[in-house]
Amino acid sequence: MRFDLPPSLGTALRPTLPDLAVRTIAAIGAEVPDYARPLGGPFGRALRMGVERALTRFVDEVERPAARRDPADAEIYRELGRAEQRAGRTLDALLSAYRLGARLAWERFVAAGEAAGHEPRTLYRLASAIFSYIDAISAESIEGYSEEQAHAAGERQQRRRALAVVLSREEVPEGEVAEVAALAGWRRPARVAALVAGDESASPDGERLAARLGPEAVAATVDRVAVAFVADPRAPGRRAQLEAAVDGAPAVLGPDVPLARSAASLRRARAAHALLLQGRLPRRALTVADEHLAALVLSGLDPAAGADLAARALAPLGALPAGAQARLRETLRAWLDRPGQIQRVAGELHVHPQTVRYRLSQLRELFGAALDDPEARFELALALRAAG
Repeated sequence: MRFDLPPSLGTALRPTLPDLAVRTIAAIGAEVPDYARPLGGPFGRALRMGVERALTRFVDEVERPAARRDPADAEIYRELGRAEQRAGRTLDALLSAYRLGARLAWERFVAAGEAAGHEPRTLYRLASAIFSYIDAISAESIEGYSEEQAHAAGERQQRRRALAVVLSREEVPEGEVAEVAALAGWRRPARVAALVAGDESASPDGERLAARLGPEAVAATVDRVAVAFVADPRAPGRRAQLEAAVDGAPAVLGPDVPLARSAASLRRARAAHALLLQGRLPRRALTVADEHLAALVLSGLDPAAGADLAARALAPLGALPAGAQARLRETLRAWLDRPGQIQRVAGELHVHPQTVRYRLSQLRELFGAALDDPEARFELALALRAAG
């Protein structure tokens, strides 16, 4: 930076530097709230060095405008910016300290320049030079702050990707999940659902998907598809958010499960995603795996799908005593195998036809229109066989 100032002015300013540095550091501690404490430790030492070096460098550049700048000087102010980011502060305090230092330097330098006989016009240019110089130092600290911020964001994203991989593994100790989640800055939810998205032609990047889903999700790219774990998947507006995040790529949402069972949700989402890519499930903005349990049972890709289909389809029987459940389940299976054939059902069950009619009336009270819907009847028949 070149200043349009006479070198003799620099000579006049140099004797003020030691006392000015001391006064500036004291004023920063007194007037900048974030620094209203003993400025000890690495940051305090760096700030003192920064003040002293800034004042010396300014006077050097006035005295020797053609001299080459030391690159290490700029690194001092970049490091101050990095330190603020690492401390979790904004740059407001540091930039306030710079402005305060500029004001104090201006006051002291004007007095020294007047005492040395410099004209007012020269001192006006001195003011402009001081504040331009402080702007340049501020820019160096902003650069350092931004560098550290980008580094921290990248490191945090790496840890979140690692967490997504941990959550995808079977039987991971709770302590390991807690440790990795803490390092990733992820507040562990009680429940999650796995989201699988993409194919060979449209594979969203896991990091991009995580950014779209927000801080409550973690994601990674695994086997050319994006895998994410979404907190509170039933929250209002979450479905629309998920659909927007996958951006038209083939995507499947696994079941909502306790965090400790995250791998089970992923296993089902992966199985349904495979069926989706094979064209065996209808393509939607977002496919929900548990809406296709029958297809998953038939595919054999998810061994747990049968039990879940049975639990869901046969739920109306759950409130009955065990004996009544067994009788109605037996009757339902026989009737589904021979719909409308009361006599044959009665013969198979070794009961009177009137008993079959009575039980069917009970089943209709429990299952309603499902007994007349071909697809629902198929699911019931499959559920009964899956239940054993």
